Amino acid sequence: MEEFLKQLMGKEIDVSCGAGATVRGDVVDVNDGVLYLRDEQERVAYIAIEKIAVIWEVKPSSVRPGFVG
Repeated sequence: MEEFLKQLMGKEIDVSCGAGATVRGDVVDVNDGVLYLRDEQERVAYIAIEKIAVIWEVKPSSVRPGFVG
């Protein structure tokens, strides 16, 4: 699992640890069984890899220039 997570370095992901606990952020490190995610507010979450149930890659939202009506 650590090798898989290292392949996601720099990407934004959602991580579910079951029972409604989901965290979104950019993968900044994977070390000694811990996944480090940085969120939009620059906070770092430390997640025990053994507790991870599901991982989703976040697709970048398309921003279209122009006016919102």
